[in-house]
Amino acid sequence: MPRRLSEPVAARLSAATAGLPAPLAVVDLDAFDANAATLVSLAGGRPIRIATKSLRSRPLIERALAHDGFEGLMCHAVREALWWAGAGHTNLLVAYPSVDVPALARLATDPSLTPAVTVMVDSVEHVDFIAREVPGHRGLRVAVDVDASLRVGPAHLGVWRSPTRTAADVEAVIRRAQEHGLLVTGLMFYEAQIAGLPDSSPVVRRMKRVSDAELRARRAEVVAAAQALADLELVDGGGTGSLHVSHLDPSLTELAAGSGLFAPTLFDGYDALSLRPGAYFAAPVVRRPGDGFVTAYGGGYVASGPPGWSRVPSPLPEQELELLRQEGTGEVQTPLRGSGADRLSLGDRIWFRHAKAGELAERFTEFVLVSSDGGDRVVGRAATYRGEGQCFG
Repeated sequence: MPRRLSEPVAARLSAATAGLPAPLAVVDLDAFDANAATLVSLAGGRPIRIATKSLRSRPLIERALAHDGFEGLMCHAVREALWWAGAGHTNLLVAYPSVDVPALARLATDPSLTPAVTVMVDSVEHVDFIAREVPGHRGLRVAVDVDASLRVGPAHLGVWRSPTRTAADVEAVIRRAQEHGLLVTGLMFYEAQIAGLPDSSPVVRRMKRVSDAELRARRAEVVAAAQALADLELVDGGGTGSLHVSHLDPSLTELAAGSGLFAPTLFDGYDALSLRPGAYFAAPVVRRPGDGFVTAYGGGYVASGPPGWSRVPSPLPEQELELLRQEGTGEVQTPLRGSGADRLSLGDRIWFRHAKAGELAERFTEFVLVSSDGGDRVVGRAATYRGEGQCFG
């Protein structure tokens, strides 16, 4: 079962942000830093590359990088990596294959940028695309995304990502990349069926153990085959939900994580995670449509993934409010009901946690930063990507 918040968080956040207009998004820096330490501990000495999509706020990403145990950024777009490189960062991995030809061409033809960024390829087809479409592609640094899903008979457990799965597949991609003058520097494996699934049942837990064993053996074969052809600088794997097992695989040189710093609701159901909720948003009460009901302004920040209630923001339990199933969270208003409704007045705040991490940053231009060190108070602001005028899709 998801962990319930034991402290009156909503009251504390409302008091700390009383002078600020809502809706607003908040990051608890004490929870953020505590979660950073927890992730480093789970990584067992392996460096953690920060998944930027899970934060989408440059000041907060840089705060995480300042913690020992975090090294490098995992970007989700080439243009994003170029933006970070322009700010002086040099250890940048783009985790998703790109067909953004102008951005790839800028990377390939600017000698001040090329050494800082490694882009992802996942097939011979994609390598040929880069060679055909990107001017000056020779010398471009690339890593190969390897499918890490579990196959049991006809069943596919995991996400549909790379078509490259076996050692022979990887060898073919590396050879084609080298033929076109690309510099192969790494491999990436993302075991979504371990990292991205809560421990919701004995069946899921067993599937995760089976998947980890299968992937560890296959990954060793793939890495050995790749090392025979290329000088690998990195072999990346894991995610917030799998750090505790991924760090045991000697084939990996680094792990990736980011969502655990905010600890959204999707991470409440993991046996191995003990994280503190670190990000919230508040929506003000604007209507009282009836006894036992209130309506908040905004709130319709539904997360990506399979549609369902697990992707909807959750009001903090202490407020004794629940969403209406027939309306959910709305584009401009969100009705709620419960025993806590009649204690609220117009202008009071209802606090929510988002289902996922970085997607909240797409709805706000800044995070209000709070700290409980010496008393709950606002200690600063952190611009989101949107707040800096950046949108990478």
